[in-house]
Amino acid sequence: MTLDESAWGLLDRALAVYRDSPRADGFLRAHQARLRGPLRLAIVGPADSGRTTMLSAIVGDVIGTDRLVVDWPGEVELIDPSTDHHVDADATVYLLPQPGSDLAKLRPDHPIARATPISTIVVLSRADELGAGRIDALVSARQVARRNAKSPELTGLCQDVVAVAGLLAVGGSTLSVDEFAVLDRIGQLPRPEADAALLSVDRFIAMDPMIHTALLRRLGLFGVRIGISLVRRGIRDRDGVATGLIRASGITDLRESIGACFVDRAPALRARSAMMALDMVLRMEPRPDAATIAADLERVLAGAHDFRELRLLAALRTGRVSFGEAAEEATALLGGRGTDPSSRLSMSGDAYDALLRWRGHAEDPRLADRERRAAAVIARSCEALVSAYAH
Repeated sequence: MTLDESAWGLLDRALAVYRDSPRADGFLRAHQARLRGPLRLAIVGPADSGRTTMLSAIVGDVIGTDRLVVDWPGEVELIDPSTDHHVDADATVYLLPQPGSDLAKLRPDHPIARATPISTIVVLSRADELGAGRIDALVSARQVARRNAKSPELTGLCQDVVAVAGLLAVGGSTLSVDEFAVLDRIGQLPRPEADAALLSVDRFIAMDPMIHTALLRRLGLFGVRIGISLVRRGIRDRDGVATGLIRASGITDLRESIGACFVDRAPALRARSAMMALDMVLRMEPRPDAATIAADLERVLAGAHDFRELRLLAALRTGRVSFGEAAEEATALLGGRGTDPSSRLSMSGDAYDALLRWRGHAEDPRLADRERRAAAVIARSCEALVSAYAH
C-alpha cells in the first residue's frame, strides 16, 4: 500500500469516528479531498525577500492572482504568500534575502513536521546583490548557497539551498523587443563609454533617464550588465538574449529543485499533510475509539520509507552524506532522477544486483556510520524495486 493510500484509509476511519463533530468532520474531509488535488506550494519569506517577484519568476510571467494552478508537468498550486495560505501548503519555498537571515520560521512546530523536515527549499532570493551586481555575482551566490546547505543552522531544515536573481528571471522571461533594442544599442557603444555608464545606477540613468529608468526597473543593474555582455558576445536577437538572462538568473536551478524535491514526490507530501491534519484532530479531540487510529498513524509514519528517501536525497544533495563515485547511482535509486522503476535503475541495470551491492555497502566497516545507515536506506529502496519486478 502506498503512503497516500494509507493516509486516505486513516482519514476514512477517522471520519467514521468524528462524524458527530462538524468541525473535525469538515477539516478531515477537506484534507482527504486534497489528497487527490494539486500539490500546494507556497512561496514565503520576509517582506523584503521578493516573494511576488519569485512567484512570477517560477511561472515565467508577471502574475497578479493570489493563487493559481500550473502544469509542471504535474499539477501544482502556487500560493501567494500575502494570503497566509502557506499554513495549508504541502511544500514551501522559503526566501532569504541575505544569508544569515532569521531562520526561526523554518523550524516547524508540528511534531510530524519536525520528524520529517522534507518540505522546504531555501532560496537566496537576492543572489545578484551577494556579488555586488558584478557579472559573476551568481557564481559567488551559488558558492554561498552550497556553504549554507552544509551549515549547522540549515542541516535537517530543508531539502536544498538555491541562489536566484528573481527580478532578472522575470525580466528575461518577459523581455520585450524594445527592451532588447536598448540593450543591443548600448552593447554596440565603444566599451569605455558603456562601461563607464554601467558603474552605477546614477550614471546609467544619466545616459537616457526615461528609457534607462524603465529598463532598470525591469532588469536591475545586474541584469543590464548581463544583457550587454550577451550582446557583446555576439547574441544579437531578442530570444537569444532572453534565454541568456534566464540562464544567468538561476531560476532553472530552482525549477529543477522544485521538480525533484516536490513535484516528483507530490503523493508523499500530500500524504504527509493529511497525516499532520489527522494528528491535529486526534490530539485536539481525543476519543477512546480513535486510539487504534492514533497507533496506526504512528506505525505508518515510522515505516514511511518515502520520507527516509527524501531526507537522504537532501543529505546527498548538500554533501552531508557522500558515496564518491557511487553518488549518482545512489541518487537515482532513491528516486532523485524520477520515481518510476526505470528511472531509479537508470544507473544500475539490475535491481537484484543493486540490492546486493548496497547491502554490502551497509555492512562495510570501512564506511562511516552515517554512510552505512544511508546505504541501508538505499538497499531498502532496492528491495522495493526487486519486489515490483517480481510482480
